[in-house]
Amino acid sequence: MAKRSETSSKDAFAKLEGLGKGMISEIDGGETPKFSCSLRSKGNVFYDESVGYIRLGDKVEERKFVNVGQARKFMQTVAIANKCKKFLSEGAHTSIRGLFYQLKFSLGEDLDEELFSEQSESNPLIEDLEVALELKREDLNLNTDRKGVVAGPLVLKDKFGGDETEIDCTKQGRSGWMIPSDVDNGMDFVDVDADYVLVVEKDAMWQRLNEDKFWRKENCVLITPKGQASRGCRRLIKRLANKKLPIYVFTDCDAWGWYIYWAIKTGSMNLAYLANDIATPEARFIGVTMQDIKDYDFLGQLTIRAKDVDIKRAEEMLSYEWISRHKEWVNELKTVLTTKKKIEQDALQGPRLSFVGEYLREKISKKKFLP
Repeated sequence: MAKRSETSSKDAFAKLEGLGKGMISEIDGGETPKFSCSLRSKGNVFYDESVGYIRLGDKVEERKFVNVGQARKFMQTVAIANKCKKFLSEGAHTSIRGLFYQLKFSLGEDLDEELFSEQSESNPLIEDLEVALELKREDLNLNTDRKGVVAGPLVLKDKFGGDETEIDCTKQGRSGWMIPSDVDNGMDFVDVDADYVLVVEKDAMWQRLNEDKFWRKENCVLITPKGQASRGCRRLIKRLANKKLPIYVFTDCDAWGWYIYWAIKTGSMNLAYLANDIATPEARFIGVTMQDIKDYDFLGQLTIRAKDVDIKRAEEMLSYEWISRHKEWVNELKTVLTTKKKIEQDALQGPRLSFVGEYLREKISKKKFLP
């Protein structure tokens, strides 16, 4: 799967066509057509220390057309592949919701039967195709919601819908450049003249730093995923990391903010099959931390009581081997469990609005990161 991100629309079309031809060949040979892909269950997901991210194991699931229990899923999978091939041939894109409605049709005039009754049926089969063909859904012309914003010294060339547009992220004003779901196909880096990338959890904090032109003063690419990072946002971060830019992540001091960091760094269990494309093991955590309460006196007055869901999330994170192997993170999580406190990144504006920039500069200059 190492070269999946380099797949073009032409390659994706060829892979879909190859899948269909393979099934026809099986039928011609007197065999039942089948579809195989890596099993995406929790039992087939593991943390690979050698690469630094969560990935799929070797277990494989096989669907056969003649198997009564598998025939429906087999047929549905083939229908999805056929539609995606059509989208690619037309150069047209849609959402996974749009695909669902394309597929929601009757099997015959006299049959009151639908190929798909709920989108919850089609979504996992799209993921199966991604795994089996070593593609991303964006390679199949399937879009997800746009989420995430960028400002800073990054220039891109966007070839889309027959047009070619150059995007200069230093000239996007207060709104910044919104990250599309697909940052690979038809999206090229023209220039990246930055010293590092700063990923800021919250949009409001990104706006604060953008207004101060933090990205210009510090010569960095400033990104907000606006909460949990989307696939497109994680992929963009990965592409910037591939340019040898340091990646620093700045979130709230609670288990939810910290998990945003870990999803960027090691990927996540539900997207383990995409880890090579969207996980960034090189990422470092810049804050906010429980240690900051000791290092910055005013933060002690601005903590918030952690809720039960915060405590439960912290306990879950302690059970993840890719986190518990770092004593620094074990100490942070145990401090949350002991004190039952958390801090929002917004609290750094307590002394003065510009303090956030001072905090970040100090952390970076002194390399006060967590692994």
